[in-house]
Amino acid sequence: MKPVLLLIPGMLNDGRVWADVANALASDAQVRLASVAQAPSISAMAEAAWRQIADVAPATPVILAGFSLGGYVAIEMLATPRRPLAAAALMSTSSLPEAPEGLIARERSLNALANDFAKTVDGIVSWGTDHAPPELAARLRQMMLEVGAETAIRQTRAIMARVDHRNALARLDLPVLVLCGTADRITPMARSEELAALMPQAHLVRVDGAGHMVPCEQPAAVAQALRALLRGLPSHSQSAAEIPR
Repeated sequence: MKPVLLLIPGMLNDGRVWADVANALASDAQVRLASVAQAPSISAMAEAAWRQIADVAPATPVILAGFSLGGYVAIEMLATPRRPLAAAALMSTSSLPEAPEGLIARERSLNALANDFAKTVDGIVSWGTDHAPPELAARLRQMMLEVGAETAIRQTRAIMARVDHRNALARLDLPVLVLCGTADRITPMARSEELAALMPQAHLVRVDGAGHMVPCEQPAAVAQALRALLRGLPSHSQSAAEIPR
C-alpha cells in the first residue's frame, strides 16, 4: 500500500512549485497537491487540505509536506488533526507567530503588492532564491504573476494572523522532516533549527545551493529527503553534504 503524500504549496505558488518533486516521488507515494489558495485564513486552508484527503482509507499512511506558507498550513493540521498522520515535512517555514516588527514589514509588503505587483514579484524571486538561473527565475515569475496580487494579499493577511502552535508541536509523536536551504533569506536557517529542536522526532536537513524556493531550486535533494521520510527517517540529522544531487 503506497502512502499518500499531500504537498501543500507556499505563498504565491500553485502545484508548479512541487512539480519536479512530485514527479520524482511518483513511484514512492500517491502524490496529491493541495489547493488552498482561495482560503482566507490558515485554519481555512487547513480545512481545505483535510478535505482533499478525506477519501483516504484509515489504514493508508498519510504524510503532509508543507512549503513556506504551506508549512504554516501543515503545522495547523498537525496541531488540530482530523485523522492519524504517519509523518510530516516542514520546509522553509517557522513555528513562530508574527512578531511586531514582522507585522510592520508585512504591511509594507501589502502596499507593494497592491501598488506594483510585477515589480514586487521580481523582488520576491530575486530575494527568495540563491542565484537562480534565468530559466528558473522566469518560471517562478510566471507562476507568481498568474497566481496574482489578490491571492498574494489574502495570503499575506492570513500569515499575519497565524496562531502559535509551539506547545502542540512539542507534543507530537510522529517523525517530522524539517528542511531549509542554507541560503534562505526569507525564513533563515535559524528558524528551521528552532523548529526542529521543538519536536521530539524531528530531523533537520540542510540543502546547499538553495534559498527559500528549495523545492524548485534543488528538487532532487528535496525528493530524496522526502523519500527517506516515506521509508523511515534516519536516526540522526543530515547535512546538505549527505544529500547527493
